Order: sequence, then C-alpha cells, then structure tokens
Amino acid sequence: MNRITLAAVAAVSTLMVGTAFAQQPIDWDKIEIKTTNLGNNTYMLMGQGGNITVAVGSDGIIMVDTQFAPLSEKIKAAIKAISPLPIKYIVNTHFHGDHTGGNENFQKDGAIVVAQDNIRVRLAAGTTNGTTGAKTPPVAPGALPKQTYIGGTMTLEVGGRKAMLMHINNAHTDGDTMVYFADANVLCTGDVMNNNHRYQQVDFANGGDIRGMASGTDQFLALANDDTKVVVGHGPLAKKADIATYNAMAKTARDRIEKLVSEGKSEQGVMAANPLQDLNATWAADDKAAANFLKQVYNSFKRS
Repeated sequence: MNRITLAAVAAVSTLMVGTAFAQQPIDWDKIEIKTTNLGNNTYMLMGQGGNITVAVGSDGIIMVDTQFAPLSEKIKAAIKAISPLPIKYIVNTHFHGDHTGGNENFQKDGAIVVAQDNIRVRLAAGTTNGTTGAKTPPVAPGALPKQTYIGGTMTLEVGGRKAMLMHINNAHTDGDTMVYFADANVLCTGDVMNNNHRYQQVDFANGGDIRGMASGTDQFLALANDDTKVVVGHGPLAKKADIATYNAMAKTARDRIEKLVSEGKSEQGVMAANPLQDLNATWAADDKAAANFLKQVYNSFKRS
C-alpha cells in the first residue's frame, strides 16, 4: 500500500511544469480523500493527483480517473460512503499516472476502464517526458483500458446516467477525453486545463500541443453555461468564467510563440525573447515553471 511504484513517481514528476512539488516525497497514509456533492448524485473526489468524478445511477457508477495506485483503497472507501453500488465504467481523461495509476486496482473489482485509444498505446509502450527526459515504463496488462474509442464522441450509460465522452485532439496529450454529464451539468476537463491559475503542462513528446489546449477550451466554453460545474484536472471546482480565463492565457501564449516560430526563431531565441514575461507574473509558480512552459509551447510547433 505504501510502496511508490516507478510509474507513480514518474507521474508525480510531470504533474506541474515546476519542480517544487516533484521534489517532495508523498506520505500516502496522510492523504485524505475529500468529497464534494455536485448535485444529482454526482460528486467530485480530491486527494493526490487528478480530480475524480463519480456519477451514481440506479444500478451502478460511472467514475472519471483513478489517481495513484496507493490511494485506491481510500478512494473505494470514499465511494462506498456515497453509494454501495458497483463501479461499472471508469473513464481515463489521459494517460498520466496521477489519473490512471489506480486502473488495475479498480478493474480487478470488475470495473471497465474506457479511454481514447492513444491512452492504451501510451500506457502499453511506456513514455518519455519531453521536458525532463524522465521515462515511465509500460504498465501491467491489467491497468490497460479494456474499451477504447478513436475520435469524435461516445456515450456510456449506467442506470439512467449518461456520460458523453469527446476526444480533444492533441491538447495536453494526444489522448485527452472530455466527459460531460448533461443531467447534472457537470463537465470534466482532465488536464487540458486546471483551476490553480498555473500553466498546465503541454506534453509535446506525447502529442500535446498548445493549439489543441486553446481549441479544447473553446469547446468547453461552447458546451458550458454559467451554472456548469467544471471538474478540472487539478484545483478546486471551476465555472465557465474560469475556463474563459484559462482559454485567454492559452491563446495569448499560442499566438506569441507562433509568431516567433514563423519568424524563424530557434528555441534558444524564443527563450531569450521571453515573450510570456507578463503572463509569468501570475501563471508561473517559479522561474523554472515559466521556462518549462515556454519550451513546451515552442515545441508544440516543432513536434513531428
């Protein structure tokens, strides 16, 4: 229970573009799972890693993301406190271990993990972080999604609850899925955005692209209204205005770096120009985070 797997450690190191969090060891025994009632039998669970959404139907549960493996028993206990019904489907919003680390533990109980197919590919092959060079090994077969879709949308239904899944192309990664529960007006964004008012990692080595993050948040804005409860990948519950704020930042970063790239600037030239200096004052946790994000945005335009 308290052992930290290599995959979990690697996932922790990619949570944020800064370095402070990655350097802190995690005492899993001290992590508490906080449950927030979103209405209409829908809940947000916060612990360590990506936020979880739980939608309870008449005969089962749909869950979004699984956080880290060492927290699975605590997460299961938090869900049992909500409902004794079984978890039938789990949706992975992307492949990073702070969102998929518990997959195997939940699938052993009979849940079916559903994901965009690139998540299966990344988990099965192992990945490399383009910013840090950190490598994450392939996961065990039992942690792989059992059901996948390629693009567009798909719908899962359990006991009268419907979850609409939509692939957000090349955003945080190449396998991002947005999940929307229309009956509760709850939107789950995964790591396409956060509500910590911090830069979000653009995982360019694994299909991430700032242009996709901008267009993805455009899609969130088109779907949401002022009453929508937005469960972001990290941070407190958000609303449409928070999406708009993040969307504006992403578009500003996209446009400024794209202009420099079109002018033939190298990565070193873009770094020297410091085009996001004004944004860094409010969006970067520290200088390292600012430099990492700039590198990631630049490489959005240079990735093959």
